[in-house]
Amino acid sequence: MTAFALAGEMHLPVFTIRLEGLITKFMGETAIKLRLIFDEINKTKGIFFFDEFDAIGGKRNVTIDVGEIRRILNSFLQFIEQNSSDSLIIGATNHPELLDKALFRRFDDVITYLLPTDKYIEETMRRRLDLFNSEGVSWEKVVSSAMGLSYAELTKICEDVMKESVLSGSKVISTENLIKEISDRKNSHQ
Repeated sequence: MTAFALAGEMHLPVFTIRLEGLITKFMGETAIKLRLIFDEINKTKGIFFFDEFDAIGGKRNVTIDVGEIRRILNSFLQFIEQNSSDSLIIGATNHPELLDKALFRRFDDVITYLLPTDKYIEETMRRRLDLFNSEGVSWEKVVSSAMGLSYAELTKICEDVMKESVLSGSKVISTENLIKEISDRKNSHQ
């Protein structure tokens, strides 16, 4: 969400780098694909978003690695140091403890998002559901069940509830629908 918010403010396109298309089993091929991405970063001004960044930015001292991931990370570090474009490169992870420390020196800023408190859970969900009728929602129950979820998860829950509401021909959001989506989201983590 941060990448898209920045893109909106800066009036730039967002390019999401899908790691499943980047990482291959063939030695050296991933670094070649990474070089192509950085060539594009230099040619096209935009926001380049690497999600699940720990897949290529993992610590180099991990003993189970066969060396290829280390080579990929070293290539990434070199490419980012050589980068002189006007593009913005963003890496996101849910596991910052897995990232190599050298990455933290290469990025200008590191932003950590904590899980929202009850006040921000309600505020986030109310704003997201603003175009729908949520007057009958018991926010106390919803907030209580949503504790421990991230902002992105709260947003996705709201989008799913709104989609179901539209498909059923209603613009009314219920406590039950929100709690069901929250429960489904939490159960998918297990």
